[in-house]
Amino acid sequence: MSGTNRRIDLAFIGGSGLYALDELKDKEFIRMDTPFGNTSDDIALGTLGNIEVGFLPRHGRGHVLLPSEVPYAANIYALKALGTKVIISISAVGSLRQEIKPLQVVVPDQLIDWTKSRKNSYFGEGIVAHVSFADPFCPISRQVIVKACRSTDVAYHDGGTCIVIEGPQFSTRSESLLYRNWGADIIGMTALPEAKLAREAEICYSTVAMVTDYDCWHDEEAAVSAHMVVDNLRKNVETSQELVKQIAANIQIADSECKCGTALETALLSERLESSPDSLERIHLLLSKYI
Repeated sequence: MSGTNRRIDLAFIGGSGLYALDELKDKEFIRMDTPFGNTSDDIALGTLGNIEVGFLPRHGRGHVLLPSEVPYAANIYALKALGTKVIISISAVGSLRQEIKPLQVVVPDQLIDWTKSRKNSYFGEGIVAHVSFADPFCPISRQVIVKACRSTDVAYHDGGTCIVIEGPQFSTRSESLLYRNWGADIIGMTALPEAKLAREAEICYSTVAMVTDYDCWHDEEAAVSAHMVVDNLRKNVETSQELVKQIAANIQIADSECKCGTALETALLSERLESSPDSLERIHLLLSKYI
């Protein structure tokens, strides 16, 4: 897997515009290979405040991976192998609501999966599990993000539904209006399958959604473009870095009251796990406490 003995409690996955955590001390970069391939890039390990932290740029440094090309399963597996208990994702999103404005932050509590071609489970090939996903984000780490937002000057929204599309193209105007009618508040391309895989890996997962645009439903605003997204993310870099510091300072790793860490306890249906030795070996890290 890797050549390090370091273990981390908290990991940040950075999306578009956030490719490094400048505040990390005692920094070390490691390359992780997993049964699901290589991670998006080297993982940075270091200390932030009093906690051991990891950082992984979702699209790779230099932004070289499309949303559909991100090795989500490898990324989550590698972070699990490093001991990660909590993952905080930082992602660019578009707004589907007038009141949710560019340069604001949303801490979503729900997801709609509108992806089409992504591997979204570690299970199969003889090993069956159905994890609960009614509440896709960890309620405890969500509140840590909300608290971090309160401690900064950023305008934020506590709660909201994020629809995740396949991309890499942005929505048509009709699609954008449809998603609004479905009740979605923001739109992105990367929270899934990331959140599903984190749940299967029994890792707490929540998202800091950085609003960059109004997608294309708004009659009085320009339709989203890649340049618009990047320009607004650059304006929010300091906010992102400050939120990361506040989250690291306030996260509680031990004795969490959520159920993320036992998600597989009532999810496994395969009565004879040993009958699929190859599949079992591939995800032994996830199942070790249940075998």
